Amino acid sequence: MRSEAPPLLPIFRSRHQADLLTVLFFHPDQDFTLAELSRRLGVSMSTLHGEVGRLLDAELITARAVGRSRLLRANTGHLVADALARLLTLTFGPQVAVADSFAQVAGVQTVLIFGSWARRYEGEAGPFPNDVDVLVLGDVDRAEVYEAAEVAQDRLDLPVNPVVRPADRWLAGTDPLVQQVKASPFVIAYGDLPADG
Repeated sequence: MRSEAPPLLPIFRSRHQADLLTVLFFHPDQDFTLAELSRRLGVSMSTLHGEVGRLLDAELITARAVGRSRLLRANTGHLVADALARLLTLTFGPQVAVADSFAQVAGVQTVLIFGSWARRYEGEAGPFPNDVDVLVLGDVDRAEVYEAAEVAQDRLDLPVNPVVRPADRWLAGTDPLVQQVKASPFVIAYGDLPADG
């Protein structure tokens, strides 16, 4: 007698869904509204709404009503929760871990991930990254930056290599590292790019 195939999970259908799952599974004890997730991910609520529906149907996330709000959370009791959390950590986690850690550093304006991880995230083929390269723009205490890197590294189990530059170097165009980052794929993990002012 043939056994039924296990149901297919609706995961990694889109970059938005992967980012949504990553935020929820990186903060398993925290509730988020759709509006909070929309702001954090920079994605419209209408786009996230469909992804949330599919994830609720698959029971990968849970929802509860509080007043007029619906609070979303990772379903850590799901059969695949541990494996999914580990997979998300390795593939999409650096953006969340870096944002969480470096947002705590005073004076940070922007944090970018560049190098091999950013290239894989943007779809360039190649081997899995061995580390995460981070460019921190702002007037910061370097010791705090290295502490933040250690926190992110502990969450990811990957080395996190921060480089610090004043924010005005992004616009000046004279710094060789900044030029290299601008010319390659990069991911904004925190803040906004400096603008001419």
